[in-house]
Amino acid sequence: MEREASVAIDWRTKRVLVTGGAGFLGSHVVGHLLDRGCENVFIVRSKEYDLTKEEAVSQLYAEHPADIVIHLAGLVGGIEPNSKYPATYFYQNLMMGVLIMHYAWKSGAEKLVCAGAGCGYPENAPLPLKEEYFWDGFPQEPSFAYSLAKRMLHVQSRAYGKQYGFPAIVTIPGNIYGPYDNFDLENAHVIPALVRKFVEATSNGNHDTVEVWGTGRATRDFVFAGDVAEGMLRAAEVYNAGELVNLSSGREHSILEVVSTLVEITGYQGEVQWQRSRPEGQCRRLFDIGKAARDLAYEAKTPLWEGLKQTVDWYRANRQFARN
Repeated sequence: MEREASVAIDWRTKRVLVTGGAGFLGSHVVGHLLDRGCENVFIVRSKEYDLTKEEAVSQLYAEHPADIVIHLAGLVGGIEPNSKYPATYFYQNLMMGVLIMHYAWKSGAEKLVCAGAGCGYPENAPLPLKEEYFWDGFPQEPSFAYSLAKRMLHVQSRAYGKQYGFPAIVTIPGNIYGPYDNFDLENAHVIPALVRKFVEATSNGNHDTVEVWGTGRATRDFVFAGDVAEGMLRAAEVYNAGELVNLSSGREHSILEVVSTLVEITGYQGEVQWQRSRPEGQCRRLFDIGKAARDLAYEAKTPLWEGLKQTVDWYRANRQFARN
């Protein structure tokens, strides 16, 4: 790894291509790019370019050459759709990653930064999850196809670094949440699903019950999307060779704690019904963020209460435009 003490990128002079830039994490990344003075940002939209097709990706780079590529596009969903459609999740995520990284190198981009998946870690890896554990076993079964497709980003990063000297940095976000998330109850992750349920329960009178999957005992390392976006740009600024680095909060919160906080924030006064027969995934998840702290001066600055409040406020103000 090569890195410098000072910021190595003047974003004002760079052409930046962001796949998934109109999506959840991408919206936060684009906002942080604009804050850094980056004026030449191209947001790749799926209706214009099918990133699973080689001819479309080749055309994308021919029409929008980039100095820096930030790859965030992907097919993402919760436990149920991952279990039901593993081939779809594998194929789409694998093809997007392979083609975006290959043509970033082929088109002469300076570097690429992409988002891997925290569920790519082995199911039985010790906690907190360290980057060196990434290949020590099989990921959790319900999302294995998605997880292994995203793991391939690291394989490709190492291969293209070794053969071509191309710096492709794979970041591993924790359980991201925040404004612009996917609030579709069939596909949403736990926090946006809960935010939608509690906001809807308190918007038109106070519903009597809100149903929550599982027991509430499962824990996750929740991290605000804006903090991850900042970490990804820092990774682009500091790393000049391929790296694998965790970007999360380094703190463990239970689903019960999230529910209790949302009850307080939304003012919900009804009953919470725990559906103990429904899946809740791994019992615990916690990331070691020591490498990001050392290399990138990274810190997740948004506490859970504040991040949930921002998410609730955003969803209340944007329900008709949100992905529902």
